Amino acid sequence: MGTFYLDIETTGVDEVQNKIITIQYGELERGTGKLLGELTILKEWELGEKEMLRRFIEYTSITNNYAFDFIPVGYNLGFEHKFLLEKSSKYDDLFPISILSRPCIDLRSIGILMNRGEFKGSGLDKLTGKSHSGTPVVHWYDVKKYDEIENYIKNETAEFVKWYVWLHKEMPELRSRWETELN
Repeated sequence: MGTFYLDIETTGVDEVQNKIITIQYGELERGTGKLLGELTILKEWELGEKEMLRRFIEYTSITNNYAFDFIPVGYNLGFEHKFLLEKSSKYDDLFPISILSRPCIDLRSIGILMNRGEFKGSGLDKLTGKSHSGTPVVHWYDVKKYDEIENYIKNETAEFVKWYVWLHKEMPELRSRWETELN
């Protein structure tokens, strides 16, 4: 079984009109949430869309029948799902990527609960040390500041993993407190 941090960067929020410009993933240690090894960043400006998707499918074994080979862990995975499904479906020789039809861990709900149940203000940039939202990524892509995009991705990943590791430590204690309340 493999849990993997998963995120993408896009040129907008419309999965039909906009494109995926990066797919980033890295294996996470079960039980701690720590990143194992290096983060992989597939870049559209180097590979093109189809090759980027093909490499993601190939590496992650996401099309295998065994759903636990690649368990995506992320924040608002519905966004990744709609883009990956739309873009992979347009190529006849690629398997449609459906990350929500398999086991996954989406921390968006936890972020909302940590924000007193409010959606507004529950972005990853509000809950972690992430410096800002991904809004500048589109401009950086347009002006070919790819190093800025990569730096943003690395910062976002580090902050997500730091929070995920913290949740791995804190959530069992929260469960214990809840079980005490039940008795």
